[in-house]
Amino acid sequence: MRRREFITLLGGAAAWPIAARAQQWPLPLIGFVSSAAADTSYVTAFRQGLADSGYIEGRNLAVEYRWADGKFERLPALLADLIQRRVAVIAVGGVTSGLAAKAATKTIPIVFIAADDPVKFGLVASLSRPGGNATGLNLLTSELTAKRLELIRVLAPAASVVAVLVNPRSPESAPQSRDIERAAGMFGQQIQFLNTSSDREIEAAFASLVKPRDAALLVTNDALFDSSRDQIIALAASYAIPTIYDRRAYAAAGGLISYGTHYLDGYRRLGIYAAKILNGAKPADLPVEQSTKFELVINLRTAKALGLTVPDRLLALADEVID
Repeated sequence: MRRREFITLLGGAAAWPIAARAQQWPLPLIGFVSSAAADTSYVTAFRQGLADSGYIEGRNLAVEYRWADGKFERLPALLADLIQRRVAVIAVGGVTSGLAAKAATKTIPIVFIAADDPVKFGLVASLSRPGGNATGLNLLTSELTAKRLELIRVLAPAASVVAVLVNPRSPESAPQSRDIERAAGMFGQQIQFLNTSSDREIEAAFASLVKPRDAALLVTNDALFDSSRDQIIALAASYAIPTIYDRRAYAAAGGLISYGTHYLDGYRRLGIYAAKILNGAKPADLPVEQSTKFELVINLRTAKALGLTVPDRLLALADEVID
């Protein structure tokens, strides 16, 4: 299916003229905005959360989907369009999307998924009493970067340096980098930050590694990297670099190992929170939830291709082993 057709399918009534849509959809309207590329798995999980709360898209609810493809500069226009359509709730994926939504409206309720502490970025006043017009979920993804560094060291002990793929344009990159530097200091691990803000720079980052055969790689949480997932996995295979990621989708697509929050469960819960708003709850009174569901996934096929032996103790810890 071509991309244009795919987006039209996800957007549902988005392609209809405004007048016709007003006649056909006298339903509550949610605007869904993600910094990343279109992902049917996230949409399915979000719809499941809505359905669990009694809202079925197309029956008693309409949803307009917008995707920034890792290009943060697109977010203001995407949000302005949704606000013009008088959405009842804006659901956003990512800290950057949440900040853009907060800048776009002070009145429309916002529910977000944040990979890092939303208080730190000013999305809410506190976790227990968010205040303002936003609340949501903290997936704790960024807080787990130090653990990922530890895991890739166990899986690739011969790596003399761990490179770290970072998008400096993301507001989450600085705290993630500090956490990694702190952890690397504790382990005595040499690290090399690879700053990348585009697909072309991602390719250049891999090429910049002086001795890629002696390196491992940690990919930080970022919408650009999620949108460029296949490219990063292919480059890691081409350069034979053991690489750890922040979510299962990478390992399922051929990445070596992932450790982080159960993202699909997070998007399901995002749908539940959006439904609470539709039912009359105020964001200011809904505490920010913290993730409690995490998963370690190892792709044995990729490990064998890289000539790595996965320690039994790591296999025993894994929630899923792909063979």
